[in-house]
Amino acid sequence: MKIIASNFKTNHTRKSTASFIEEINGFLEENKIENEVIVFPTATSLDSFSTASNLTIGAQNAYAVDKGSFTGEIGTEQLDEFGIKTILIGHSERRHILGESQENIAKKYEFYKSKGYKIVYCIGEPLEVKQSGLEKTLEYIYEQFVGIDTNYENLILAYEPVWAIGTGVTATTDDIIKVHSAIKEKIDKPLLYGGSVKVENVKEICSLDGVDGALIGTASWNANDFKQILENTKEL
Repeated sequence: MKIIASNFKTNHTRKSTASFIEEINGFLEENKIENEVIVFPTATSLDSFSTASNLTIGAQNAYAVDKGSFTGEIGTEQLDEFGIKTILIGHSERRHILGESQENIAKKYEFYKSKGYKIVYCIGEPLEVKQSGLEKTLEYIYEQFVGIDTNYENLILAYEPVWAIGTGVTATTDDIIKVHSAIKEKIDKPLLYGGSVKVENVKEICSLDGVDGALIGTASWNANDFKQILENTKEL
């Protein structure tokens, strides 16, 4: 069974998200798709959705707190209202654009682990690190596990090379296999690939050794495209 996840990032409205989830849910049921599907809408679009057992709604981000004085953030009080128990942590856009440190990421991870959340934990390297070779790439990636309990039972990993996110450049199958097999040797958890995954390449990528599914951005925002992605991977 594969895990196919959609990260909306800063896209869709409350209305279009509800429509998207209803459409995808119907598609899963009609086509008897058994793969695990996770959708991460924006915080303003979270709601109590009626979904099939294999469709989960998660939060793209939240603060390591139940509630409090943290302007612009949400905590578990807000997530609990909608029964959300899945969260994305460590995404490269939060690391590189929003300046989240490994220390803060580890604190957030520990907090949501203590709450029993399913955590999709993102790792990946920028282009200059990739160009330094596999050894440097793995060194950089392993630093992203500092303070992270990789034995946590409710953990899914997502390898997203930063240079491949939203650029249209996908890692070669050789790149993906090498990094995934190295991570898998160390950590026995489901490992997704992310970075310019599209309708056309999702089946090939998800068929590779060590790839347990995909975390998809741009190509998953259109419901018809996402349905095609789910169709292309349903037999894997």
